[in-house]
Amino acid sequence: MNTIIRKPLAELGYNFIPAEYIPKGKDEYYLRFKQNPRKDYKALTEKQINQLTAAGNSSDNWEHVLITPGTDVSLIRNCKFFGLVRIGKLEPYSVEYHSLKLPVGLYNSTIISSDIGDYAAIDNVNFLSHYIVGNDVILVNINELACTSHSKYGNGILKKGEKENIRIWLELCNENAGRSVLPFDGMEAGDAWLWTRHRDDETLMQRFKELTEKRFDDVRGRYATIGDRTVIKNTRIIKDVLIGSDAYIKGANKLKNLTINSSAEARSQIGEGCELVNGIIGYGCRAFYGVKAVRFIMGSFSQLKYGARLINSFLGDNSTISCCEVLNSLIFPAHEQHHNNSFLCAALLGGQSNMAAGATIGSNHNSRGADGEIVAGRGFWPGLCVSLKHNSRFACFTLIAKGDFPAELSIPIPFSLISNDVSRDRLTIMPAYWFMYNMYALARNEGKYLSRDNRIQKTQHLEYDFLAPDSVNELFDALAIFCEATGKAFFRQKEKKATAEQCRRKGKELLEEAPEKVAGLEIMADGFENTKRPVVLLKVAEAYRIFKELIIYHGVSQLMGYIREEKPEDFNTVRDYFFAAPDREPWLNVGGQLIARSAVQQLIEKIKTGEVDQWSEIHEFYRLEGDQYIHNKRGHAFAALREWLALSSSAFTPAVFAGLLSQALQTREWMTENIYTSRAKDYANPFRKMVYETEKEMEKVIGALKDNSFILQQQEEQEKFRKEIAQLQQLYAPSKTKGHKKTLRKEGSVSN
Repeated sequence: MNTIIRKPLAELGYNFIPAEYIPKGKDEYYLRFKQNPRKDYKALTEKQINQLTAAGNSSDNWEHVLITPGTDVSLIRNCKFFGLVRIGKLEPYSVEYHSLKLPVGLYNSTIISSDIGDYAAIDNVNFLSHYIVGNDVILVNINELACTSHSKYGNGILKKGEKENIRIWLELCNENAGRSVLPFDGMEAGDAWLWTRHRDDETLMQRFKELTEKRFDDVRGRYATIGDRTVIKNTRIIKDVLIGSDAYIKGANKLKNLTINSSAEARSQIGEGCELVNGIIGYGCRAFYGVKAVRFIMGSFSQLKYGARLINSFLGDNSTISCCEVLNSLIFPAHEQHHNNSFLCAALLGGQSNMAAGATIGSNHNSRGADGEIVAGRGFWPGLCVSLKHNSRFACFTLIAKGDFPAELSIPIPFSLISNDVSRDRLTIMPAYWFMYNMYALARNEGKYLSRDNRIQKTQHLEYDFLAPDSVNELFDALAIFCEATGKAFFRQKEKKATAEQCRRKGKELLEEAPEKVAGLEIMADGFENTKRPVVLLKVAEAYRIFKELIIYHGVSQLMGYIREEKPEDFNTVRDYFFAAPDREPWLNVGGQLIARSAVQQLIEKIKTGEVDQWSEIHEFYRLEGDQYIHNKRGHAFAALREWLALSSSAFTPAVFAGLLSQALQTREWMTENIYTSRAKDYANPFRKMVYETEKEMEKVIGALKDNSFILQQQEEQEKFRKEIAQLQQLYAPSKTKGHKKTLRKEGSVSN
């Protein structure tokens, strides 16, 4: 039976805060008056009351309807007022927004205990209760716009007297709620990552909860607010929603328990058919056309559209999800998922990810319980109709070819193409696939992500370069795997037994000195798939050579960046800086921001001891790490280069430096060439050309290859790179640049 409570009509609009929650000496308006401290309200005159009554208005007590000087009460018609209503300046103007034209004033609405800003246009709002409405706001055709005294606006907190079981948790990364976090306005992807990890550290988990509760108070009675210049039209239900300035809401079905961040510089929009409940929406976000989202956070400048479903998930900044379903996932910035039949569940994606149509990443129906997880580094691209099984883990920039993968996967090699070879019942891994066959897409993505990063407040420094501490560390792991797997293949072919160390030594010898012999070996990997079928590594010699080049190219490029910015006076200064960097160490992807693991561990200890006692202090840690990132990234690149070349300070001579510069130039030239050739294949492929009558028609449709702006940009940057290297060789090794023939591509590394 529904419980219908009857109260005297005179109580409508009053007793917003239950008496037991009003502090001694305060009244039910004490918080409202702090939120809106405006002082120029005044009582209506008898003439104005008569005028309002004649215009079809009513109030339970006209003494509780206040206006500001200059308000034209003739612009208030057919309205019902209950409780204390304070009205800003109304003058005979019309307002217009996107062809919606309305007169300033209050019309055909029921308004309960609310404050209305200057020049508001409110018409046909059936129920407006306990809101503070800003200036120049337009509200038209709204069924319910209300706030309760215990509003939490999507934050995972409790108000006085509330029980723990009503608290909102986000069940991220795992369907069994074992990695749940409390959402809060301002939560960064890094915050969510820190909280979902380290679950065995109960002290840390309790501290995160304390930091969240400390961010808010538990008092009851704050009114919801609608910021200046916000427009809301043709919407059914808005309840307990905090709305920033310059937002645009049209045709939404239901918005409940939300914070909608919006500003003049970063306007948020919610459109037709949306139903959003228990969430935080970042600045500059858009949600429209039938979106359903429950228990969620949207990072700034993210989008939900075309029927997308986002449930128990965190969507990072600058991401787009449309036409699909995402559950129980923590997604770092720059994620793209556009297709109706793609599905993502119980996943942690490291950002710069893209889900193709038909990809089902995370169905737990092939396991005994809803407790599986997918963890993927940056650049995770599952292709068409990919189906994966929990648990699985992938290194950075993994591309997965179409197919149903029957077992759990653990792929530690970055930049790989993963294929399910059904005909031969084996899993194949092609390392360095991107560099051999699709350099255009890999290189282009960095600029694409940068151009889409519209965040106003860049609390976390996001890394978009495919060569960075996380991927470079994985290159080292991959090179070690190549050596051991190649050695095993050699001894297996010879039908000889060998230790792991013998395999590593022999594999490295073959890869360094006789790569042509490697092509005749069937190289298999252990521990990549939870089956007994073979896992075959393809083109290992080519990948080994490319990964070596990338480590050297990255280190030299970062050293060039230092020289470019600091302009050291001589080679000795360059060498000192190069060797001052600490040894290579593990790095972590903290919500799209790369941070050394040692720094993260120090932060965690400070949180546990109370030295860090606010989420804002954690965010300051992100900012400081972001400020130091270029320096730290360079240090890591230098350490990687020194380690790979086994280079000592005394051995790092001007001649060696000149040689490394030449190698970096050759790598850059090869990369630029591959950017061109990987795109040129699309123009030469007869099956791509067959839909066009002429080549001219093809160029009209997809653009001429010679006019490709990205390729032209890369060629221009390569020429600048070449000139810069020539200058550096002249400045820091002038007597060693002539006749330097040694190149990594043809002869292997300098000393390794």
